[in-house]
Amino acid sequence: MPDASAPPPPHIPAIWAPSRDTLTAHRDITHAHFEPGDEVVILKGVADGELWGDAMRVVTPSWHTPTDEDGWRLRDPNGGPRTYITAHPRYMVHLSRRCPDCLIHLRALEELLLPKFTHTSNVVDCGWYTVTALNQLVHIDDARGGR
Repeated sequence: MPDASAPPPPHIPAIWAPSRDTLTAHRDITHAHFEPGDEVVILKGVADGELWGDAMRVVTPSWHTPTDEDGWRLRDPNGGPRTYITAHPRYMVHLSRRCPDCLIHLRALEELLLPKFTHTSNVVDCGWYTVTALNQLVHIDDARGGR
């Protein structure tokens, strides 16, 4: 499981490298899979041969307007400009426990992405997510209007 709590090392530059994540937007995971207090990661790319992302804590149920489905309000323990965001459950992977569904999704993303970035030691942001004006995290394949 990736160590999402650690920030990328400062000596490694972050780059943006669009690479299609064809799995997350079609992941079949229900709202009930997560519960308040769970520690999760939103996977965003590759760093030093492993997947990396933002570690957050599940706070409370919240409607995910971009998908018109149940979502979760998440808290970033590091704070920052977006301490709280709302995300669809299919974007999240458990950090606080090793559940089979999350491990299967993690392994599938590793098989899809890691071979594409063996040539770099940079932190690679694959550009899968954007945050709306309502602080709702949206996967590019869930964005309305095909964006």
